[in-house]
Amino acid sequence: MATNKILQIIAPFDYRDEELEVPKKVFEEAGYKIEIASKNVSTATGMLGGKTTIDLDISDVIASDYAAVVFIGGSGTIEYFGDHDIMRIAKESYKSGLVLGAICIAPTILAKAGLLQDKKVTSFPSEKETLEKNGAQFTGELVTVDEKVITAKGPEAAREFGEKIVELLKN
Repeated sequence: MATNKILQIIAPFDYRDEELEVPKKVFEEAGYKIEIASKNVSTATGMLGGKTTIDLDISDVIASDYAAVVFIGGSGTIEYFGDHDIMRIAKESYKSGLVLGAICIAPTILAKAGLLQDKKVTSFPSEKETLEKNGAQFTGELVTVDEKVITAKGPEAAREFGEKIVELLKN
């Protein structure tokens, strides 16, 4: 698994622009190649109006091609909470021992995939109850790291989130 690629997954619409852009810049500055996946679109639109070109559809993602898989938040992310491909990607990433990141409301994806049992996590406050119902220990911190799972609260945590992912990848 000596790959230098990081996959960022965003909703087709209403992903959170800063949660994509800020960590992406941190990853690129650290020498990683970024690919962006979404569902059924060639261009995704952020909550703040940003446009992002999509490299591959979530149905074509092979998690083991990456060193890390990062789920980006924003209100559009709700579409992924029951998505078969998204659940498959999350489970494959976890099983393969990849660094797995989720910010804002995206940690709910990991919870619904059954990956947060007894894990310390954080998220946007709206997700606390869902995370706890799925066995997670909610910290409320800006960024929480538990083994290879990194979760973050929201846009204000974007830089630290990106830096923690790079730190884990380098160790």
